[in-house]
Amino acid sequence: MLIAYIRPYNDELSLVEEQLGAHEVVSGTCVWDLDEATRNQVEVLSVFVDYQVTTDVLDMLPNLKMIAARSAGYDHIDVAEAHQRGIVVSRVPHYGARTVAEYAISLIFALSRKAYRSYTDLQRDVSVSGVDAYEGFDLFGKTLGVIGTGAIGRNVCEIARGIGMHVVAYDVSPDETFAAKLNMNYAPLDEVLAQSDIVTLHVPSIPATQHLISAEKLQKMKVGSYLINTARGDIIDTKALVKSLYEGHVAGAGLDVLEGEHALREEAELLVEGASDPALWETLIAGHALIDMPNVIVTPHIAFNTTEAKREITQTTLENIHSFIAGEPQNTVTI
Repeated sequence: MLIAYIRPYNDELSLVEEQLGAHEVVSGTCVWDLDEATRNQVEVLSVFVDYQVTTDVLDMLPNLKMIAARSAGYDHIDVAEAHQRGIVVSRVPHYGARTVAEYAISLIFALSRKAYRSYTDLQRDVSVSGVDAYEGFDLFGKTLGVIGTGAIGRNVCEIARGIGMHVVAYDVSPDETFAAKLNMNYAPLDEVLAQSDIVTLHVPSIPATQHLISAEKLQKMKVGSYLINTARGDIIDTKALVKSLYEGHVAGAGLDVLEGEHALREEAELLVEGASDPALWETLIAGHALIDMPNVIVTPHIAFNTTEAKREITQTTLENIHSFIAGEPQNTVTI
């Protein structure tokens, strides 16, 4: 079986080739890197979240039978079209649960003490003096609102309780046993937003969560509170967040993901191609506005990026491929 492994990280390909030794593995930065004869033989395509599997990509792989997503999310894949063509889509449902949780907490620490802002100010002007502009606040005793208590969200709750924070959570399926064990509470979304000094998002990108944090929900948040997102960019209405930050209702944000982040990476191509969707360009402008704000930390979707988490992703992906080849697909995506 011919397997196309797109955009492997450093040293990943050798591990993949070793464990898929009975099959031929090819790689590249995109499907277009493969010649036509090779594309015609590809039966398994494996991609990370930074690669869009569109109808155009599927058209180039006429013999494709499986897409192995190296991520929990699959919004970068046209799953409906894949299923229409009889292509199985698998994902990595759990990885880096501690890794992403630690990163979310690190963003909270950085914002609470204005660490990043003080660092960038010092880079621009080594004569910066006085500490008044960098006054922060203790996390001990503050209330953290956790939206989504899957594996990552639960780890966030545990770390927050460990540093003395109160925790209130929202989930469509509350785990009351976990809540009792951790001495925390579940509440409706609006109540969580209203009670929390900091809100952190840990839900998947699905139709029900698109713009879950809307202009209306941002107004429900406590004045002077902070928002953290290490999940998916489209969970937040970006334009509404910019407005809330500009008006001072939300005091700051830590964002490892942005709405339209794929397009942000390809702005030059969009300009050349003459992309004319006003909503797209408004979102991109809003993304740039967030990046420029001194009370916002934006990082390039790296919350997952540790040696341990990447190895876990690779291992589960290879298990998914082996299971598919054996005729027993696992971790499949259904819509």
